[in-house]
Amino acid sequence: MMNRMNSLLSKVEIRFAKFARKVLVVAAFLLACATGPSLAQKVVAHDPAEPPSGKPQAKIVARPAGRIVRQTVDEKGMRSLISELVGCGTRLTLSSWSDPKRGIACARDHIAARMTTISKETGGKLQVVVDKFEMSAERTGGKAVPLENVYAILPGTDAKLAKKIFIVSGHFDSRPSDVMDAQADAPGADDDGSGVAVSVESARLLSRIAQIHGGLRATILFAAVSGEEQGLLGSSHLNEWVKQQGYTVAGMLDDDIVGADPVPGAPHRVRVFSGNGEIDDADSASRELARAIEEIDGRDAIRMVFRVDRYGRGGDHYPFYKAGLPAVRFTEPLENYDHQHQTPRTENGVEYGDDEKYLNFAFMGNVARDNAEALRQLAMAPAAPTNARLTGAVTPDAKISWAAEEDPERAGFEILWRETTEPRWQVYGLTDKAGETVLKGVSTDNHFFAVRAVGKNGARSIAVATEIERRPPPMPRGTKQ
Repeated sequence: MMNRMNSLLSKVEIRFAKFARKVLVVAAFLLACATGPSLAQKVVAHDPAEPPSGKPQAKIVARPAGRIVRQTVDEKGMRSLISELVGCGTRLTLSSWSDPKRGIACARDHIAARMTTISKETGGKLQVVVDKFEMSAERTGGKAVPLENVYAILPGTDAKLAKKIFIVSGHFDSRPSDVMDAQADAPGADDDGSGVAVSVESARLLSRIAQIHGGLRATILFAAVSGEEQGLLGSSHLNEWVKQQGYTVAGMLDDDIVGADPVPGAPHRVRVFSGNGEIDDADSASRELARAIEEIDGRDAIRMVFRVDRYGRGGDHYPFYKAGLPAVRFTEPLENYDHQHQTPRTENGVEYGDDEKYLNFAFMGNVARDNAEALRQLAMAPAAPTNARLTGAVTPDAKISWAAEEDPERAGFEILWRETTEPRWQVYGLTDKAGETVLKGVSTDNHFFAVRAVGKNGARSIAVATEIERRPPPMPRGTKQ
């Protein structure tokens, strides 16, 4: 009897041990799933070093001094401008262009007056332009309608760079639920009174800097455009207007819906959207502009989003982007669609409408500083390199070449590289001359490469990704490549 009992106990212990081992295996698996990514980040990649002898120590030139301090942003001025715009009742592009109290002309007058005041306060640094034109679209009923944009231009001081222009823009038209209803109220505090306020505040901040320090090398245009809600009309015209004036667009920053951040923990990072264009195995100029903005303002301020815009939507950067120009969109972290494109009303206890009370001016002030600082550094930088190329296929070395005009204020060029799966560049090295540089022992297959100019003041141009020779592999005769 005792032996039988001992035998039964032994079997139970064995079964329990097996069960315990299974529990431990499952627990370990669940723990690995829960902590997998963090543990994976700690694993040292088991890949051969490139270059084998070790990467040369990159010289890093310090960023420009004199960063714009957040406390210098005039939140009260931004608030008062938005109040003035909301006070116009509606700013639909199809509303009155002659009534000074209600309609889009009311908004135009307030914006032009603000820009003119800034110019007077900074020694006439800004050239204020009211640009009148006509355009037609589906949302104008197919008829040509009058439109106006307001520009304030801060001319560049460098003879060679003055025709390189950076643009920051918001649209001052608004809309109710019906985009063709010119009579309904459309306060448009966030969409896009906020973007207009950012553009105007950027003009104030950078005009003051230009007054104190004698200006910036490239030209900056601070825009408030109309017709966005009717089909990106004002920005499409602006793209043509700058070409007619002989400018080359070096970068376009569109601020649209940048005023609200109601989620606990605010202020959060602003989103910067950038499309990748039509380039294979490289990056569009717009993507490089987004990277430059993040590098200038910091990852704690900028959230890069690698798509041209919000899903199924569009903004004023799009005409520039489609033209192959560097153009990005700033938009708040998490949009509330009850307060966009809505006629003010209350239904079933839900408030609709784009009113001032939903704005977060601490967040909006951050966006203004981020725009202004990015523009300051980009407008201080040498011109970007041209004709950047990558060769060296089926060889042990990557060969990077590029061209650039002479510039006595340039310190040299940074060669950039990154793994093909990485979102951000790293500095491989610094060289003082354009031409060809050979990266010994670096595979052309494993990395993307780019080049940017660096000024003696530490300002960097937008990076220019290298293009590669298109050599498809040999295929059977008659096969489409």
